[in-house]
Amino acid sequence: MAGYSQSEEDYLETLYLIQLENGVTRVKDVAQALDVKMPSVVAAIRSLSKKGLVEQEKYGHIELTKRGERVGRDVYERHRLLYAFFYEVLGLEPKIAEEDACRMEHHLSPQTRERLLRIVEYTRACKDDEVHFIKRFMHFVNTGEMPKSCPGCSKC
Repeated sequence: MAGYSQSEEDYLETLYLIQLENGVTRVKDVAQALDVKMPSVVAAIRSLSKKGLVEQEKYGHIELTKRGERVGRDVYERHRLLYAFFYEVLGLEPKIAEEDACRMEHHLSPQTRERLLRIVEYTRACKDDEVHFIKRFMHFVNTGEMPKSCPGCSKC
């Protein structure tokens, strides 16, 4: 979603996830989740509040507005999609897939997002059928050798 900084998106995603899990969100929860100091969270919440993305009574719980919830959910969905692509399709280690998803979730065009969604859906639906290219790809990644049989590939 355009118009928000990476930091703002990180806060909104974190608020969204904490709100989903706990129902209520406190400054302390956000600080722990993002590994930042509480004054940093207070400043971020103040900024997000001015933009109409969160509401907070003085020293009270933090709540996402409808718009803030929409942005937080969108960032989280981009994150999950990227993680699925990196882990399920590319076969990256979970830690690397997670770290890369965190970095890239902020820089994904709608067109790329749609295409990634399609390939993840396709590979999930066709695991044992036509998507043997993933196994062949992983063979190539691990050995540097083209697989022996690859229908439609002129290099095999």
